[in-house]
Amino acid sequence: MTQALPKLVTYEEFIEWFPNDGKRYELHNGVIIEMAPPTGDHEKVVGFLAEKITIEYVGLGLPYRIPKTAFVKTPSAKSTYSPDVLLLNLDNLGNEILFQKQSTVTQAASVPLVVEVVSTNWRDDYHLKFADYEEMGIPEYWIADYAGLGGRDFIGNPKQPAFFVCELVDGEYVKTLFRGNKPIVSPTFPNLNLTAQQIFDAAL
Repeated sequence: MTQALPKLVTYEEFIEWFPNDGKRYELHNGVIIEMAPPTGDHEKVVGFLAEKITIEYVGLGLPYRIPKTAFVKTPSAKSTYSPDVLLLNLDNLGNEILFQKQSTVTQAASVPLVVEVVSTNWRDDYHLKFADYEEMGIPEYWIADYAGLGGRDFIGNPKQPAFFVCELVDGEYVKTLFRGNKPIVSPTFPNLNLTAQQIFDAAL
């Protein structure tokens, strides 16, 4: 007996379907995924990082903003993500034909930095989104694994909290691991005064 494969959803179908029910949804390779409700610890880390990033771009006078809700559509259009923290370059939004009506960006020039705070679906952040953000050409991607949930290949054995800065170099991400009180080095914000431990402590 042959079982029919489920119909894959396009970006346009995903946006048209998207319900206003207070839940978070993403499109992963044509499949609609309901994101697990965030924990309090997760949201504290998200809020902490958004605050630190805001201080940086305001201090530098950069035309950046962090939207409450916005989507990043991958080049293949098979996936559409709602990052935990999405830094937008306002100067490029005029080139984004989907932004005004659908709050969606598709160009790396619109996204100086994207941040994912790792949850139980850690494979999405370390594999799926890593590859798609890299392919898009987003210059910097942070992975904040405050609870040490990622695979041992990434965060070691025994598992422990980890913070990664992924910098795009010649079209590929170069990952740098930060732990403890070692200052985080960010290409986007060279004067960033932040340690991995401060991020982990934000969850407490």
